[in-house]
Amino acid sequence: MTHLTLYTTLGCHLCERLEALLSQLHRGELKLSRVEISEDDDLMARYGVRIPVLVDEAGEELDMGFEAPRLAAWLAERDRLDEAAWQQLKTGEPEPRDLREEEGGAPARRPSGRRYLL
Repeated sequence: MTHLTLYTTLGCHLCERLEALLSQLHRGELKLSRVEISEDDDLMARYGVRIPVLVDEAGEELDMGFEAPRLAAWLAERDRLDEAAWQQLKTGEPEPRDLREEEGGAPARRPSGRRYLL
């Protein structure tokens, strides 16, 4: 099982994108720990303008993991890339589903372009 840490904050759409890509491209079992940076001044100073930041068990960080090629390369270096999913994504298959969809499968509503979770 892979253990990763995601430095994030509430309402971070890039963090949501990274999580969606990670769920699609990671091969094998994954435990993702989310760390809210807004509750800690030191974390805000370190990650405030860099989130989302994904960190592996060795402490190696990935900035801009919401960019699929960067995340795919990072996972491949750790032998955790689902090659079939990566090929499918590169050939223009639909974007990964939003991880914050309701249990019934309905996406969160976006009146006026903003996301509101129901």
